This record gives sequence, structure tokens and C-alpha cells, in this order.
Amino acid sequence: MLSPLWGHENLPLKVFLNKVKDAGYDGVDTWIPEKRNDKKILFDFLASHQLEIVTHQHRAEGNRFKDFRSSFIKNLHECAEPQPLLINSHTGRDYFSYDQNLALIDDAFEFTEKTGVQVVHETHRGRLGYSPQMMRHFFKSRPAIKITADLSHWVCVTESMLENFGEEVDEAISRSLYIHARVGFEQGPQVSDPRAPEWRYALDRFLGWWDRIVQYNAAQGVRKMPISTEFGPAPYMPRVPNSKFPIVNLFEVNNYMRELLSARYHSI
Repeated sequence: MLSPLWGHENLPLKVFLNKVKDAGYDGVDTWIPEKRNDKKILFDFLASHQLEIVTHQHRAEGNRFKDFRSSFIKNLHECAEPQPLLINSHTGRDYFSYDQNLALIDDAFEFTEKTGVQVVHETHRGRLGYSPQMMRHFFKSRPAIKITADLSHWVCVTESMLENFGEEVDEAISRSLYIHARVGFEQGPQVSDPRAPEWRYALDRFLGWWDRIVQYNAAQGVRKMPISTEFGPAPYMPRVPNSKFPIVNLFEVNNYMRELLSARYHSI
């Protein structure tokens, strides 16, 4: 179980890392720090405490394909530096052409072949995997593609619990090497509090998908199946009206998910 840095950027990095370790996490999901000293703190802490890392490629820049592609490859190499379990990538843009986004997938394949570091493409709004309808084509064109299952985005984009996308969900489950364990709903990528009874229907639906992903990977002999408790801060997290205060404590919510999923998958 991994903790995201997302939502804790206000903390000194060492404080965040100690907080994660003390809470019982196995590691972190984070981008590579831009400051050299922070990078050293992160890498040294992970090594000394034997914690895992999934690195996060989300900094590729450029609104034009050529610029994005160059930045994308550069950032993949940066993300490979600590020898992560894998690289979670925000790949492409939803307005790039199909062939352009396909070229980025092929760039990632080439990168993995050269470095041995697996790249998984997150099903995220605004990226190439923003919807099940779009991913259907990439699945068919590139059978070896692997993804991060953040199905909260598909739920939001389709305004559904994916009742009409059984084939696409099945394909996604068979290609998922990583889970972002955030619960979405038909009108948003994050429920206000997964502990609340009004969101039980959504939690149960997501647990069903995650169960299948974990079981599929276990059957394939995958040694480590990372999961990140990825509830995030505002604007994903609603605020108390007329204030800047979140309606629930983000770290408490993610710890609830860590405890729930650790117990659920302990024997797998």
C-alpha cells in the first residue's frame, strides 16, 4: 500500500515521509522532486527504511505534440532514476490525434525495453485514456499496453457506474498493474467520504473492480501489486461552504482506505 504525496505538498518532505512510514504504508507514490536536496532526502529515506516507490510522470509539457513528446521521454528517464516498481504516466492529451497518442505508447514501450522500468498509462481525464470508449481502440491496437486503473475518471466521464462498458472494464482489469484506490461517482472523480453510508454503493462497485484486478494479477504470478490510496485535496475534496476547510481529513480518509484494502487483500 502506497501513500500519495498529492495533498501533502505543504509539508517538508522529511515530515511527510516519516508520517507515511509511521502510518504503516509500504511506500509512496510521488513525482521526482525538482530540488536536488529534496531528491536526495527522498531516495535516502526510501533506501534506509526499505520503502517502495511508484514514480509519477505528469510533468510532460507542451500543447503541441512535438513539444509534448520530447518532454514526455525526458520525464520518463527522470522517473526511472530511483528504480521504481513502475512509472505511472499521464500520457498524451485528449485532443492529440489517435496516431499521435499511439506514438507516445510506442515511445513508452521502447523506453521500458531499454531501461527495464515498466510504464503504465493512467486512465485519467484529459489524457489518452480519458474514457473507456477511447481506451477500447488502444487496447485493440496495442495488446501489450499496461495501465493504472483509476476508474473514478471513467465513472465521471461516462456519468455512470460503467454498466454499459463491461467489455472495456474486462480489458482494463486484465491490463492493470497498478490501482489508484479513489472512489468516484457519476458526477465526479471523488466521493466526499468513502466511510459515509450514502456512498456505500460506489465503494462496493469499486471494491468489486479492485478485487478482480488483484485476483487477476495474483493468478498471473505478479509478485507485487501496488495500490495507492489516492483520495486527493481540494478541488477533488469538497470544502465546507464559505471556507477553505476540507469537509474531512484527507490523511484519515486515505488511512481508512489503506486499512480496508490491506485487510481485504492480506491473504492474496
